[in-house]
Amino acid sequence: MTDTAVVILAVFGAHLLRFGFNNEPLTIGDRTFDFEVGYVVTSLLFVLGWLVALQMFGTREPSVLDGGSTEYRRIVDATMRVFGGIAILALLFQIQFGRFYLLIALPSGLLLLILTRWLWRNWLRHQRNAGHFLQRAIVIGDREKATHIADKIVREPQSGIRIVGAVTTHGSQEPLLEDVPVLGDFDEVLDIIDSHNVDSVILSTSDAITPKRTRKFGWALDQKRIGLIVAPALTDIAGPRIHTRPVAGLPLIHVEYPRFEGRQRIAKRAFDIFGSLGLLILFSPVMIAVALAVKFTSKGPIFYAQERIGLHGKPFKMFKFRSMVVGADDQLKSLLDQQGTSDKPLFKVNDDPRITPVGRFIRRYSLDELPQFANALIGTMSLVGPRPQREAEVALYDEDAHRRLFMKPGITGLWQVSGRSDLSWDDAIRLDLYYVENWSITTDIVVVARTAAAVVKPSGAH
Repeated sequence: MTDTAVVILAVFGAHLLRFGFNNEPLTIGDRTFDFEVGYVVTSLLFVLGWLVALQMFGTREPSVLDGGSTEYRRIVDATMRVFGGIAILALLFQIQFGRFYLLIALPSGLLLLILTRWLWRNWLRHQRNAGHFLQRAIVIGDREKATHIADKIVREPQSGIRIVGAVTTHGSQEPLLEDVPVLGDFDEVLDIIDSHNVDSVILSTSDAITPKRTRKFGWALDQKRIGLIVAPALTDIAGPRIHTRPVAGLPLIHVEYPRFEGRQRIAKRAFDIFGSLGLLILFSPVMIAVALAVKFTSKGPIFYAQERIGLHGKPFKMFKFRSMVVGADDQLKSLLDQQGTSDKPLFKVNDDPRITPVGRFIRRYSLDELPQFANALIGTMSLVGPRPQREAEVALYDEDAHRRLFMKPGITGLWQVSGRSDLSWDDAIRLDLYYVENWSITTDIVVVARTAAAVVKPSGAH
């Protein structure tokens, strides 16, 4: 319904802006036709074709409505195909479409479609967080693998799946998680599905479930109209790196390794240069105001340069507006010891007494970090990347965490838009590693956009 309203609004809005309430004739070649092929009829056909394209390109399939960028890509693809088709028809039959008419309808319709889908998606996420519109699912497989899958899904209620239990092929009958009981073994799975009103089954790899048993199990689920989801032993790998290709009748999954070189490196550096330069200009009045507030409310310098560890473990100076009293670094160790977190790689002090009144305000809205745009401009940091950390924190890294240093640290990142200081170390490292493994310009743009929302609602800022 909203798609239809948006397309009608865009097309007939363009019609009214260009022609008013007149039904202008459409010129085809050397002939001019009146009403039957005037712009009213043209607009009606335009609306119909656009809506058909949105349906044909699967923009409303349930699998793409609840996450990822696939839904938006399909909307853009369908819209561009419609306008591409119009351009081809105009060229072949010498149809003289009003350019202003098309230039209004295309961008306005596309932007409104994406906006309404985004609003629906946010509504759906709120509903799912409240426990509505969830598929009831069970996880089947080895206990360790089933626990891993269940834990990931339980953490993300926006996924639209509620794990009601597990069926293990062997191992303990103790619950996998607090709310995920083991319901039985694989021999009882069909009865379990019926008795627990299951909508989907998530099947992980297991030596006990042979290809023949899996095939028969799939047939039984098809008869019951139960969805089958196969979860490979691959986690934290984004879709673009995964390709399924049939080989000798086997659906083999090919995984591309992360690459950050050549044109990818150039694209990210260009994004950093132009983005940081534009943001420095945009926020220059705010930065001047913050600088004056810091200068006249506490003793000490306006800026604070702290050594952090950057790309490939190289140290660099990270710039910030000073938000603490002079000599704050000397007090850090004792404060960490007092709250018992000196052995944790996130050196954060809750209710930090070193922060000045102005510092508390600028930290709450991340204004103290504005000078880091200069870091991004000179190349020691990136606009988006892993969380920059101190040498003492890096010294506490395990082998996996060192992969964060594969990319430049960022002013913002997935950690910034997913909870900031409220995150545990394990969650923070998981998000940073996911970013390093699956970087893309699209991801950077989305993170920058979400950062603005996180700053407006600043939870977790210490």
